[in-house]
Amino acid sequence: MSNYYSYMRISTKESTDKQSFNRQEKSLKAYETNNDIEYLLRFKDDCSGSTFNRPEWIKLEKLLHEGDTIVFKEISRFTRQAEEGYKKYMELMNKGINLVFIDNMTVSTDYIKNLTKVADEQDLVTRTALESTIKLLLIVELDRVQKEREIIVKRIKQGIEASSKKSGRRFNSLDKMNDNLKKDINLFLKDRSIKQIDLINKYNISRNTLKKYIKIVEQEGK
Repeated sequence: MSNYYSYMRISTKESTDKQSFNRQEKSLKAYETNNDIEYLLRFKDDCSGSTFNRPEWIKLEKLLHEGDTIVFKEISRFTRQAEEGYKKYMELMNKGINLVFIDNMTVSTDYIKNLTKVADEQDLVTRTALESTIKLLLIVELDRVQKEREIIVKRIKQGIEASSKKSGRRFNSLDKMNDNLKKDINLFLKDRSIKQIDLINKYNISRNTLKKYIKIVEQEGK
């Protein structure tokens, strides 16, 4: 008997979007209802998408058998790495595991299997060309996800720089919390590629003072 599993992933080290799990869960439930299926188990990781060494993912992989299906909201929840993601994708598909990406069904395994079937029915030259096309399709989609994240990071950094120029002054460790500092801390919390040292230098405050302000902002966001 084939089983369905759902998988969700976020990384609070990369983002503090508390609604992300809720959005994923909503999509996964809708897919379950609309397709008249039932997930045997639901898995959820709070880990980076740069590696498959995730606690819940490892548990899930150990349970998989040929014919089983894993449902994701989007391919970025599967992985953020193009080459490694492609290898894992093909490994699972070749084992008979179905992968469903609700937000982009063209990279779900059913679609890719159809392309592979067409490739297998062709002569060597055509088959090789189609196989390359399949690989390109998957890698391009995985790479697109990573590039979108890099653009978001860049915009956040630009926002902090613009805010710094607009403020026109620096603050010392005795200043109280202000709107600009609060806004920049929120940006920092959304993506940790923005370093604490950026805020420390911008506002001329100590690391301990920054930690105090970060804690205040986090408490206000709860």
